[in-house]
Amino acid sequence: MNGMDQTLPVSLPVPVADPGPRIAELARRYKRANGPVMRLVNRMGNTLENQLSVVPDRYRGHVERATAQALETAYGLAGRAPDMGERGPMMAVLASGAAGGAGGLATSIAELPVTVTLILNAIRAEARAAGYDPDTPAVREECLRVFGAGSPLASDDGINTSFLTARLSITGQAVQSVIAAVAPRLAAALGQKLAAQAVPVIGAVSGAALNAAFLSYYREVARIRFELLRLAESHGAEPVLDAFAAAISPPRVTRA
Repeated sequence: MNGMDQTLPVSLPVPVADPGPRIAELARRYKRANGPVMRLVNRMGNTLENQLSVVPDRYRGHVERATAQALETAYGLAGRAPDMGERGPMMAVLASGAAGGAGGLATSIAELPVTVTLILNAIRAEARAAGYDPDTPAVREECLRVFGAGSPLASDDGINTSFLTARLSITGQAVQSVIAAVAPRLAAALGQKLAAQAVPVIGAVSGAALNAAFLSYYREVARIRFELLRLAESHGAEPVLDAFAAAISPPRVTRA
């Protein structure tokens, strides 16, 4: 079975006659995807760079391994969780982040599989909303790739542009290869989150807040990604990519 055979949608949305306005709206959402996240981080007081200094080296080495294991666990559990509705995932990640941060780094690392699983289930919901079946292998792997979309704690727009534009089609790939490619980028993002949770009690507050920010960020990235994929199927990948790239590019400054 090839990748195209695995991507039959649950329900096909009505094709958009002119994708231009929709692409423009997706570009606007792309640009502001982490705006609330950065405002949240700025209100936390100390910068994440200063907080990272309190993280022992022995923990830093664990983060990428723990992240890869969390992705594998989340992939295995995907689809088994009950439907939590629109607000359920947010309440769950708030509780998970607070519990993880309450004990500092040790409990924060232990909490990673729970949070990653909750976020992955929210990503799967966005795939379903776009008309894809998130239980097919190819779409399940595409959901994992959303975690490779940069960090919500980046100082710029946060999203890895190449993630959105390099490939705009769904093809099957070994899940271990996907995890190996995604884990380092997600580990970098989660390492910053763990640093903010390094101090017990205070970490519970920041853990809950950052979990909420991560969920919002990756859910929005997934929505943009799967909507672009759907537009590409109707109008061709190249025209959609060109229009999206033009919409997200800063305006050129010309001299009179």
